Amino acid sequence: MGCVNGKPVLSDEDLDFIANHTAVSRDEVDKNYQNFLSEHPNGKITRREFRNMMQACFPDANTDKLESHIFRMYDTNGDGHIDFREFMIVLYIMSNGTPEENLKQIFRIFDINNDGSVSQKELGRIVKDLFHLFKKEDNPDKESQETIANKAFKEMDVDSDGKVTEEEFVRACLSQETISKMLALKVIDVFI
Repeated sequence: MGCVNGKPVLSDEDLDFIANHTAVSRDEVDKNYQNFLSEHPNGKITRREFRNMMQACFPDANTDKLESHIFRMYDTNGDGHIDFREFMIVLYIMSNGTPEENLKQIFRIFDINNDGSVSQKELGRIVKDLFHLFKKEDNPDKESQETIANKAFKEMDVDSDGKVTEEEFVRACLSQETISKMLALKVIDVFI
């Protein structure tokens, strides 16, 4: 993303990439980009702006801890900002993607250190941060956060190597593993 007269500008290649990877027409991409720039004149969403957006979208929920995990999913290049390209692609996938595409995006939330796998510790942290979103029907046995994290990890780590890959995560969620599916659905609830 370049700048002209201090204003961020996406190249035609970037705008075409978004249109080609989101099934949104180029005209719609251009309109959305202009709207994005009107809200974020520097062309990027900061962590603070993202936190404010989350609070506005979920005024009755405590989104503080969840916000950092979701921000990481959008900030695919890890530069601490969400640019228009990152924003549009994740937004499109989460609203129109296949179940596999959605789960691959959600995996980014669980992979806290971005090393391509989820450790027992990372899963425990996500469960802790999602736990306040659970309803009684989600957890009828009133299991502890630690128990839920342990059960989910066991479901996902099919090769018992102590880490969950993206493929294992997607497979566990799609094969209707109870705890894995519940955790993924809790994240999806944030987007609905």
